[in-house]
Amino acid sequence: MTTASLRIDLDAILSNWRALDALSGTATQTAAVVKADCYGLGASRIARMLARNGVRTFFVACAEEGATLRQIVGEAPEIFILSGHCAGDTEMIGDLSLTPVLNSAEQMHRHFEALPGAAFGIQLDTGMNRLGFEASDWFAAAPAVLAAGPKLIMSHLACSDEADHPMNRQQLTEFKRMTEGMKVPRSLSATGGILLGSEFHFDLVRPGIGLYAGRPFEAGTPAVTLSLPVIQTREVHPGETVGYSNAWTAETETRVATVAAGYADGLSRRLGNVATLWAGDIPCPVIGKVSMDLITVDITHLDEVPDALDLIGPNQRVDAIGDLIGTIGYEILTSLGHRYQRSYVGGAA
Repeated sequence: MTTASLRIDLDAILSNWRALDALSGTATQTAAVVKADCYGLGASRIARMLARNGVRTFFVACAEEGATLRQIVGEAPEIFILSGHCAGDTEMIGDLSLTPVLNSAEQMHRHFEALPGAAFGIQLDTGMNRLGFEASDWFAAAPAVLAAGPKLIMSHLACSDEADHPMNRQQLTEFKRMTEGMKVPRSLSATGGILLGSEFHFDLVRPGIGLYAGRPFEAGTPAVTLSLPVIQTREVHPGETVGYSNAWTAETETRVATVAAGYADGLSRRLGNVATLWAGDIPCPVIGKVSMDLITVDITHLDEVPDALDLIGPNQRVDAIGDLIGTIGYEILTSLGHRYQRSYVGGAA
């Protein structure tokens, strides 16, 4: 093997969706957020598997993603577009029966004028100050919106990955205030909100990162393994350096493995001299800088040279890598490039 391997366990993803579905309760529908090509892991396999196993509602970021997803999952599932009905989206939304989540009066007027009678949802801003109607605009628009029959009213939690953060309760209170008495299905929670408890679940929940056991759903089953092939080894003597800028100097006799992956594959240069790869259950430190296509690793303590070393796997999830470089698991996953040899296991109906 000379190409890094990205292994995606479809059975684990389905198990995680089912676990989150069970947490949300029988009265709440569980959708799936599959934006950014299923967080970089491949909508063509993951979304199709989810649809085959009973997921009937999906969320994506934009109409173009919705158009691609429609070809994958077929005509039956509902596909919500979180960015709403933007200029230039009308044909895709209408022809492919996509459901935009309208975020403003401007989008509302565009949708009602261009596609009268077509399905839509509404997003409310309950404090995140990103997308959605603010309270005053919403209450002015609500009579016309409710008369047109929205499929869903939703909002988004800003701090749900921190269970005790006061913003969660503030947004819950505001969402209830802004939707009180409206006989429309409601949705407030993605993965983190599901874990906050039933008061946050309403009629529909929208797990995304939790499908891959990303934080905060650390109780989930790991679904991703990233293995980097060893393509050369060498002995480095005390005082010799490794890689660009002489960023690592050997203090003792060191066996160095060079693996085939780098920042062109979405692995941050900041992982140099701080990250760990794994030979089974044995940690192996990255030494020197991460290059465009190569990473160097200290394997002195191994009894034999492995065929490959794992960056992501059961011993090190994506969030642990993110912690090393001050980011989150979402960014690690969505940054993974297209040079990996991707393989999918499981996923039978």
